[in-house]
Amino acid sequence: MEWIRVFFIACALAIDCMAVSLSIGLCRKEANEREILKLALCFGIFQAGMTLTGAFGGGFLAEIIGSWDHWVAFALLGWIGIRMIREAFQKKESCFTQKLGYRTVLSLAIATSLDALAVGFSFGIIGHEIAFSSTLIGIVAFAATEIGVHLGKRAGKKIPYKWTEIAGGCVLIAIGTKILVEHLHR
Repeated sequence: MEWIRVFFIACALAIDCMAVSLSIGLCRKEANEREILKLALCFGIFQAGMTLTGAFGGGFLAEIIGSWDHWVAFALLGWIGIRMIREAFQKKESCFTQKLGYRTVLSLAIATSLDALAVGFSFGIIGHEIAFSSTLIGIVAFAATEIGVHLGKRAGKKIPYKWTEIAGGCVLIAIGTKILVEHLHR
């Protein structure tokens, strides 16, 4: 029964991965399987890795990062979202219509996996079995990312480019704002 609880935690953590990858799919209609795999692997590895880091680095890391992790996620997602919206109006290629660079993928992976750090920390405190949990969290994030990009690509083919850029940017800003608001109201 414990794995079911961990699965639901993994699904909750993967919601941000799914939303971000949906935005990418909307804007990167021509993303190939290699790019999607790179994104999904990066998101999955960061979700699992942050969970492990939280469990092992626990108290020390939570003290250092915990007070400003939500600001980092908000800034990264907001910056990329605003850039997408601005580029939609400038008729330039967006960061998502271009081939996905490692810097963009890394920024998104960090921003979407900061909550996994807190989950790992709580797992470490209660002595929860971390190897299985972090692996399951990574697998669910990987799958959510794959599904999100493919759904976004499908929907994006029916929507004009400018509006997919604006929608994708708004989704990223909304996710960043949600993370910030959740942490400020704790």
